[in-house]
Amino acid sequence: MVPKGASVDKSGSERDEEVEALLEAIKALGSTEPAAVRARQLTQLLDEWPTLHSEVRALRQEAVAEMKNDGMSLRAIAAELAISFGRVRDILQGVTKRPKKDDAQQP
Repeated sequence: MVPKGASVDKSGSERDEEVEALLEAIKALGSTEPAAVRARQLTQLLDEWPTLHSEVRALRQEAVAEMKNDGMSLRAIAAELAISFGRVRDILQGVTKRPKKDDAQQP
């Protein structure tokens, strides 16, 4: 059962109301305005995206570290966030990308 104020994402996980509102606002940028206005708005968003992405990643790392410091095990954090144990460890270590299997095998 999905709690009040939450929706379900593509993977079947619950999505917070605030996250849903943000995603809907981004989707709305591409829908109602004339093409030139949409293109300008989307360009502004994309120009800010790398910085925003880094900030969101850092905020997540802080939140996961706080969960660990509050005494949660990495496995408990993984279960709470519906991600793997290894991903929790990566988040805590600041790992942002893992090499693809094909990339790792290339000399």
